[in-house]
Order: sequence, then C-alpha cells, then structure tokens
Amino acid sequence: MYQQISVTRSGQNAHVAIVTMNRPDKLNALTKVMEAELRDAMDAVDRDDTVRVVVLTGAGKGFCAGMDINELEILPPGDIRAAQWMRPYDMNRRADYQTRYGYFPAMRKPVIAAINGAAAGLGLVFALYSDMRFASERAAFSTAFARRGLIAEHGISWMLPRVVGPGHAADLLYSARKVLADEALRTGLVDRVYAADDLMAQTLAYAEDLAENVSPRSIGVIKRQLWEQPFQSLAEATQQANAEMFESIQSEDFTEGVAHFLERRPAKFTGK
Repeated sequence: MYQQISVTRSGQNAHVAIVTMNRPDKLNALTKVMEAELRDAMDAVDRDDTVRVVVLTGAGKGFCAGMDINELEILPPGDIRAAQWMRPYDMNRRADYQTRYGYFPAMRKPVIAAINGAAAGLGLVFALYSDMRFASERAAFSTAFARRGLIAEHGISWMLPRVVGPGHAADLLYSARKVLADEALRTGLVDRVYAADDLMAQTLAYAEDLAENVSPRSIGVIKRQLWEQPFQSLAEATQQANAEMFESIQSEDFTEGVAHFLERRPAKFTGK
C-alpha cells in the first residue's frame, strides 16, 4: 500500500500500530511521498478503534535525517494556505495541532517515538510532537536549521523550550550541534535511553502495557488535557478536568476499571 513507510501491528491483541519510515539507505530523509504517506497512515491508525497506541520509528540506522536535500523547496510565506496542505479541520481539536507537520498532538492515540538513530531537522520535529521519546544509545539529535542558513521551522521554536527549557532550546537552535543520547536524556529531550538492540523491545513492551492495561478512553482525554494545557490558565484546566471527570465516572471504562481492580483480574477496557 505504501512506498516509503510501513505499518505493522504488535501486542497480544494487535492494539499497537508501528509506523516505520522506510528509506534506510537515506537515513529515512523525508520526501513528498513519505510526508503524504505518513500523514495518511497516522490519520488511518487514529481512526481505527482497534489501535490504542502508535509507535513511530525509522528503518535501518536512522530515525529521520530531515528533509531530503533533493526535495528542498523555496516556499512563499502564504504556502501554509496552499490547496495541497489544506485539510478539513476538526473543530473539536485545537487548530494549533493541525498544521503540516505538527499534527500528532491532535491525534486521539498516544504517539511514542522510538528514535533508533539520527533525528535531525524535520526528524527532530516529528520526535518533539510525539507524546514521548524513547531513544537508542546510538541516537543523535540536531536541529540542523542554522547550519543550513535556515530558521526554527514548523513550530519548533514553540515546542523545544517546552521540552528542554529556554536555555537548552536556544543552544540547540543557535548552534545546531549534534547531541548524543546521554545528553538528550540529561536535558529532557528524550524520556528514556536503551541499548540499541533493546530499543524496540522495550518500547513495544511499554506500548503494549498501555494498550492492554489502561483505559483508552482515559488516555485520549488525558492526552487532550496535556496538549491543551499550554493555552489554559490553572482555573481553566481545573474546570475542564471537572467536566471530564463527570463524564468519565459515567463511562463503561470506569465501571470496568473498578470491577477488574476489585475482582483482581486483567482489565477488559473497551474505550467507551
């Protein structure tokens, strides 16, 4: 179905979707084809109620080395309104997270980036817009833009300080230097680091635990709360939580959550 990505399933009930960028000979550098296929695949797994968690990774030795240099374009400022990038907006989701590359937060499902190698430029952008970042000890990171005469693109100037803090963000954007896995973990750029041979096994074990033992309804609501929080006051976040709690207590997953705890058995959440 796809030329430059693949989608597979994992887990006892196949609730984990693994989306793999698949141009290993080019360190999975992004092309127009891959960009379109990735958007299509992410939309598809998000709509699929049998998918509860998404893992994004790269084939071979790289995660994503950024835009393929052969496909770089000089785009006018109004390109964001070009017909090929305009999609029907979901009015129930924040418009900030429905942009050309920054759409992962608008998904209902959690996205875990399994960063197996180089993540530079747009590769780092994809990692930052994921909910969590698990890295191989061989992973390396770079914003890359300033060393190409470019600027902080695609919302990374907003996202990066929220992940690593303003000082580290300025350093990474100004210098565009290479950051290795140990420093990435220390600064909060990634959440976990594993031996290269263990990365996917450990990431999938975590993803499968979420998929099997946690309410998908709860995760969907909590994800929305987390990604809306930067735009809210404490009072607004509390009001939203109160409204969501009222709905959650009436849900089937709450009933099951109490029942499986009292009956000391595995959960059988439905997401309803």
